[in-house]
Amino acid sequence: MRQVNRRALPGRAQAYLDRRRQAPDAALNIEHAWKAARQTKAVRAVLQTLQDMAGVRERCMYCVDSHGSDIEHFWPKGQYPERAFVWPNLLLCCTECGRFKGSQFPLSVTGQPMLVDPSAEDPWNYLDFDPDTGNLTARYDAACEAPSPKGECTVQVLQLDRREAMAEGYRRTYGRITACISKALAAGAIEPQELAHELRQTDDHGLLGWCFGAVGARLQPFRDLRRRAPDAWDACAAVAQ
Repeated sequence: MRQVNRRALPGRAQAYLDRRRQAPDAALNIEHAWKAARQTKAVRAVLQTLQDMAGVRERCMYCVDSHGSDIEHFWPKGQYPERAFVWPNLLLCCTECGRFKGSQFPLSVTGQPMLVDPSAEDPWNYLDFDPDTGNLTARYDAACEAPSPKGECTVQVLQLDRREAMAEGYRRTYGRITACISKALAAGAIEPQELAHELRQTDDHGLLGWCFGAVGARLQPFRDLRRRAPDAWDACAAVAQ
């Protein structure tokens, strides 16, 4: 999973969402209202913006493994119709993640979402990666001496530790990233920006954030890169953010 930078909508698309959000009958039959809105040019522009945010492969913003096929409401529109036309609440989602999430939306005791919003926070603050299995798990929170509750909820709801095809995709991407760095180290002279660009092109699953984070930095070949080529490490860490 990777953090996604939310872009501004085209003016007409944003104006359309604002009008629909303020309409007095917007929440009366939200499923019908959204189905009708989905056919408009304005909401097609919303989808296009989400696809642009997701990158050239248009990956799902939850699993970053499958093609993002439709607009997802982070706060489910059936339960929170007032958020159905709010731009920061809209993500790009694949069919499988949409099916797993459904209307599930656990909240903390203070009413905060217990799912990671990849457009508003860094998922690697809550998630961890297992290079051997390719699974995503909850990150250990040293402050509470337990796995991150938000990480656990996200993994459970989206079944990030039980999807074999997705795990294989993550594992292969990790293998390509480590092979790229090992090759650069073996060659001797490393051009920092060139390596950073190559890694960005190689990372299909947003794993650079983990590889150049607190956990990945302790493993090979990342540890050697940091020790032997600190300039290259800094350049790669910058694109991982």
